[in-house]
Amino acid sequence: MLAPAGLVEPAPPSGRPGRSARAAARPPSADPCRRARRSYRGPVSTPEVLRDGLTRKGRATRARIVGAAADLMFRQGVSRTSTEEVRTAAGVSNSQLYHYFTDKSALVRAVITHQTEQVLAGQQPLLSSLDSFEALTAWRDLLVQGQRLRGCTGGCPLGSLASELADTDEQTRLALVDGFSRWDTAIRDGLTAMHRRGELRATADPDALALGTLAAVQGGLLLTQTLRDTAPLEAALDLAICGIHANAT
Repeated sequence: MLAPAGLVEPAPPSGRPGRSARAAARPPSADPCRRARRSYRGPVSTPEVLRDGLTRKGRATRARIVGAAADLMFRQGVSRTSTEEVRTAAGVSNSQLYHYFTDKSALVRAVITHQTEQVLAGQQPLLSSLDSFEALTAWRDLLVQGQRLRGCTGGCPLGSLASELADTDEQTRLALVDGFSRWDTAIRDGLTAMHRRGELRATADPDALALGTLAAVQGGLLLTQTLRDTAPLEAALDLAICGIHANAT
């Protein structure tokens, strides 16, 4: 039968909706895998944990706290340095400070370790090779020149801590012992090498000579600080080296 004039008979449905109809009919959650692929932004990175259990950022924060505390304690003493001053100087919060150090004593021990590293590093590479009289003389000159550059102020960072803290508590005293032992060992290693090569008498005692030399350094630094003059340090080290010379073959 023909449609009335002017009218168009609609085409019968094909049985399959068009693309737009299918898209409209599909609920947003119909393809969870596709949505997951779209939202994926690659693997989530986690901070690297170092051997000491800290992340790189955490290690840097801890080092900043210790460095600030070491500077304050060297300039004004341990007893006159508060944790609040350290926190302000380091630019950290109170919770950050106590995250790394349970109390001020723990922070002080970290400062002792820090100052030990600084003192020994400042004498390198000579300190690692004090195995000749020429090396001992060059090391002596290095220590004296260091005091001249500082105007003979401050004394020894490690010795200053020892004078204030050696009688406070055993843990702190042992931390100081460890620091001085490392210094003593470096001197002794050089003298022991000379002894083994036969440059010192068989009866020479490298342990005693090294300890006497370190004692000369500490006494000389204390008087140099007090008198604002390098003469005491020069005299003390010259006498120590003369004592080693007296044991030469």
